Amino acid sequence: MASAENSAVRPGDEAPARAAADDDAETVPQPAAPDQPATSSKKTRARGAALKLSIGLLAGLLVGATAITAQGADLRPNRTSDLAELVAQAQQRNTELAARAAELRRENEELAAAQGAPAASADPDQQLLSQIVGLAPVKGPAVRVTLTDAPADFAPPGINGDLLVVHEQDIQRVVNALFAGGAEAMTIQDQRVIATTAVKCVGNTVVLHGVPYAPPYVITAIGNQSALEAALAADPGVQIYRQYAQAYQLGYQQQRIGEVTMPAFSGSLPQLTRAAR
Repeated sequence: MASAENSAVRPGDEAPARAAADDDAETVPQPAAPDQPATSSKKTRARGAALKLSIGLLAGLLVGATAITAQGADLRPNRTSDLAELVAQAQQRNTELAARAAELRRENEELAAAQGAPAASADPDQQLLSQIVGLAPVKGPAVRVTLTDAPADFAPPGINGDLLVVHEQDIQRVVNALFAGGAEAMTIQDQRVIATTAVKCVGNTVVLHGVPYAPPYVITAIGNQSALEAALAADPGVQIYRQYAQAYQLGYQQQRIGEVTMPAFSGSLPQLTRAAR
């Protein structure tokens, strides 16, 4: 009988020993496995059909929702990609609304006059006040300032593009200087300036009374021409703009006009509210 040391199995002898034992063992027949692949294939086809049906229903729902939203129109019309055309359309729309507001105001005055109410122009003080606040036409000698962007093909290296366009603060500086010089009435882009007028930059346009305008920007002021010109020459903000205009080809043009007629403000006026007691 071999000793325990000689009967130990080395790692390399394990596989042959297990192979010999398998050869001597009686083979036991195994039961046949059920037909699982066929059943699995049927389930896969069923899931695929259900998935295709769901995708088809979802696609139909999206197409129907798009048709309802579009209502026969192009969801992405080419005209909306043209910013200049959008600005022109908005300007035309606001001009039409302003004209309609002026027409309604005239009709209101005519109805008031028909009912015996005194006309607003009958009172000299009221007429003068209306001219001052911009609610009546006015004419007289004027000074006109025109501001323009630098040429589109002017692009010096290392210069920020913001320095090559007119900003709202540039327009505001000219307006403030003209009022400081005693301007009696003023228009920007032929729109009468009143106490609530604000100039706002939106993209590469300036919005005035809700209407967007592209350059050139024209500011006209009625008053003593010499005093208006002196105020422009003395204003630091205007002089800084003129220095930039010379350096970066911005436009600044100043001229006298013998007589100009400015229309009354035709937009909507802010409604006054009373504080609650």
